[in-house]
Amino acid sequence: MSRPRTDDRTQSMEETTMDTIEFGIDTFGDLPRDDQGNVASYGRAIRAVVDEAVLADEIGIDVIALGEHHRPEFAISTPETVLAGIATTTSRIRLASGVTVLSSDDPVRVFQRFATVDALSNGRAEVILGRGSFTESFPLFGYDLSDYEILFEEKIDLFAKLLDEKPVTWEGTTRAALNQADVFPKTDSGRLTTWIGVGGSPQSVVRTAHYGFRLMLAIIGGRPDRFAPYVDLYRRATEQLGTPAYPVGMHSPGFIADTDAEAVALFYPGYKEIRDRIGALRGWPPLRREEFDADVAYGSLYVGSPETVARKMTRAIQTLGVGRFDLIYSAGGTLSASSRLRAVELYGTKVLPLVREMLAERPVTSGVSR
Repeated sequence: MSRPRTDDRTQSMEETTMDTIEFGIDTFGDLPRDDQGNVASYGRAIRAVVDEAVLADEIGIDVIALGEHHRPEFAISTPETVLAGIATTTSRIRLASGVTVLSSDDPVRVFQRFATVDALSNGRAEVILGRGSFTESFPLFGYDLSDYEILFEEKIDLFAKLLDEKPVTWEGTTRAALNQADVFPKTDSGRLTTWIGVGGSPQSVVRTAHYGFRLMLAIIGGRPDRFAPYVDLYRRATEQLGTPAYPVGMHSPGFIADTDAEAVALFYPGYKEIRDRIGALRGWPPLRREEFDADVAYGSLYVGSPETVARKMTRAIQTLGVGRFDLIYSAGGTLSASSRLRAVELYGTKVLPLVREMLAERPVTSGVSR
């Protein structure tokens, strides 16, 4: 097993405090609309994400994560390419994928691309690896869905070895073997920050701990407290395996406007549209407004005014004891580019100060808040 190199950024979950909790934004590059309601081109959508990243950098948001998709609703199919562009126009925000679909990619090329982003950004790159929530990339790149499990298992094993930045010898069934292969470029720090995105599989949580990776929970519906057992499992698994127990992250969808009513009015139409389109492929019934309202009130949709979203984020962070919260701020195809920029602005300048103030009253000091 490839063990991570411990450095001064490593921090155990027991040491997580209000001062160390990080906040990010997350997008798939949904196609925005202009103020007249016209759908943007893919190029304009990608440039809108860069604008949002620059604003996030200026107002102190810690991370921007870009998801990989190969569907018509989303503009970002190569997160690292967009992150490279963002790297040259920002100075402090960290640059992550969210997620990189490792199963249908080559681990060597993924490492090389993110090591390049790390160089361009002076050490700010992170990669969040996952299976992905859609399967379009498998036939697109010539992979068989019947190999779904073995593709991820073998490729994550190879990627873990590549992170040591030493010549790699590896053999599997899903790609050519390597014999003392040295991979370039190397990172200045000696190790690329790596997370695994997990949607609720205990086996995935244990695998994340096994390789000494950080855990990012994709909590996109239902009550967040149902994920508490996964945080606890990660903590126990790292203890037993002797790997670092990094603070856990979570990402969830939402949208912020000046008032609750405005946020719901702007967000709901596009959210329902894409939820119903995806649901039709997966056998889900159409989204009912009552379901949406319940998820906004009690579940994992962070939609509302800065005060409303801040209160709900604080509860989730305290309930799960996470060390990072990423807001998926652009879900749905009816939001305008200007309303998305406003949401990022409110998140950084209004929501996060409120969350920090609330957390100061009840700090998060353990893997799971009891």
